[in-house]
Amino acid sequence: MTERHGQVGRVAEEPAPPAYRIEDLAHLSGATVRTIRAYQDRGLLPRPERRGRANVYGDAHLVRLRQIADLLDRGYTLASIKELLEAWDAGRGLGGVLGLVAEVDGPWSDEEAVRISRAELTERFGGAPDDAAVADAVELGVLEPAPGDGDSFVVPSPQELAVAVELHAAGVPLSAIAGHLRELRGRVEHIAARFLEFTTEHVFARYLDGPHGPTDSDAAEAASLVRRLRPLAQQTVDAELARAMRLLAIRQLRQHLGKDEATELRNQTRNVSLPAETMQAVESLVGPEQAPAFIALAAEREVRARALDRLAASHAPSGDLDETP
Repeated sequence: MTERHGQVGRVAEEPAPPAYRIEDLAHLSGATVRTIRAYQDRGLLPRPERRGRANVYGDAHLVRLRQIADLLDRGYTLASIKELLEAWDAGRGLGGVLGLVAEVDGPWSDEEAVRISRAELTERFGGAPDDAAVADAVELGVLEPAPGDGDSFVVPSPQELAVAVELHAAGVPLSAIAGHLRELRGRVEHIAARFLEFTTEHVFARYLDGPHGPTDSDAAEAASLVRRLRPLAQQTVDAELARAMRLLAIRQLRQHLGKDEATELRNQTRNVSLPAETMQAVESLVGPEQAPAFIALAAEREVRARALDRLAASHAPSGDLDETP
């Protein structure tokens, strides 16, 4: 009986927290021993616990190493990571900041990457292999080599590849398409930079410019704003591109049609010699391309004006005419 009571009253011992040697921590975290020690020296990672003659690391060290690796993958520097982790340790929260980072770092398009074989790629571009064009596409990120498969590619933007296919089918050389994309990318990156500067100045500065960085709630609110504002840049560019394309396409079409009309007028009329000063004056007024049409229309207007004068004179009352003495 006493033994039973003793068993019931015994407090169950909690298991001891995990303890890792630095080699074990490196294996579990994916970092090297040298990297772990460097993080300790820079204040990114707490010092291990000393037990006898051994340094012992725990789960907190493992979590911290994974946080550092995640922030490095997102493009943060070690200096900025240290500030974020110090904010976390001071109780200001890191969850909201990481949520904001994830929102910004997430996909900004609904497109999903697809895989394409080299044979299918060659077929879509006319059936003739072009290693130089493939190299250009890889350099530009239109194609990415598929991991572990030398005969396949990952296509991050199927729409971009489809545009290239259509342009090539219309007769545009692949080298010209690659050159156009390089030029276009530079201009689009400038537009994106200006949009980010604009929204940061007028929207996000109040969340990000605090003396100690954003609080957890500030970062969460900023992440929500990113979700709302993300499509606005693309919608604005789409609308402005459509407006500019319509305006410039009409202008270019009129210019080409004007050239055709001027050419036709030149072919239908006789060659007439004009003083050099007259031609220079006309060309300075309307441009060399429009000068023949201008001269033809001016001559036609003069002929019609004289015809109208003759008609008016022939039907005028006799009293309105000057009498000769």
